[in-house]
Amino acid sequence: MQTLNGNAVAKTLKAKIKIEVDQLKAEGKKVPHLAAILVGSVGASMTYVAAKEKDCFEVGFDSTVLRFPESITEAELLNEVEKVNNNADIDGLIVQLPLPKHISEKKVTETISWKKDVDGFHPMNVGLMFKGLPCFLPATPYGIIKLLEHYQVETSGKHCVIIGRSDIVGKPMSALMLQKNCTVTVCHSKTKNIESFIQQGDIVIAALGKPEFLKASMIKEGAVVIDVGITRVDDASNPKGYVLKGDVDFNDVAPKSSFITPVPGGVGPMTRIGLLLNTIDAVNRRNLSSATSM
Repeated sequence: MQTLNGNAVAKTLKAKIKIEVDQLKAEGKKVPHLAAILVGSVGASMTYVAAKEKDCFEVGFDSTVLRFPESITEAELLNEVEKVNNNADIDGLIVQLPLPKHISEKKVTETISWKKDVDGFHPMNVGLMFKGLPCFLPATPYGIIKLLEHYQVETSGKHCVIIGRSDIVGKPMSALMLQKNCTVTVCHSKTKNIESFIQQGDIVIAALGKPEFLKASMIKEGAVVIDVGITRVDDASNPKGYVLKGDVDFNDVAPKSSFITPVPGGVGPMTRIGLLLNTIDAVNRRNLSSATSM
């Protein structure tokens, strides 16, 4: 069994991104600028946005965080999104989810310019992704692909079983694994005899948000296991009062797997790498467009 160390891979990729950014600066070209909109004061969201700020600093990106109270109206938030859309200096925009219940995540996602949608959620980018055309890929699936590539995990001809069908992970992950020449099965809450499908998986990607759902008895010997889940579980014995658990029972599953991601330190840091790669891609497209128009 080998652990797929997302922290280590993210560090390696950030070093490469920094070299590219330093080269842009040396040539007097546009430096990537990532903006994040944070609504309210949900602890997990604040922590995640702070981590993105740190990532930007480490690779040399410009970074802006626009913070708004939970009481902001939907119309006001959409107006703020449009301001960023029209700001020529900002290359990528993310709106941290979840949003307060009175705000439509769908409306916000569709208001973000698809050319700045580095989360890869806009319908235009989703459509391009399913066609296999250049686009901004959803950050988490993109990060997973980069993790598999780094460890040279074979995908061609393999059976990939994805547990979960969310728009953020499950659905786009299925498209990307098809493009990696996998045979793909997507399981979900309505799948009957779900274990029988999971046991066929050469690669199993768990993204259902149910702590320690996946057990060793549910996978085949030597399966590659990717754990996308991360849930805070109350634990009075922990100084923080909680522990983080993935969708995979790591201690049970690890001995039976060939490769496995830990939680934390697996998929999480690779998701942020997906954002950085999309943002620098936005700048490179922009620089290329400027060059060809001269």
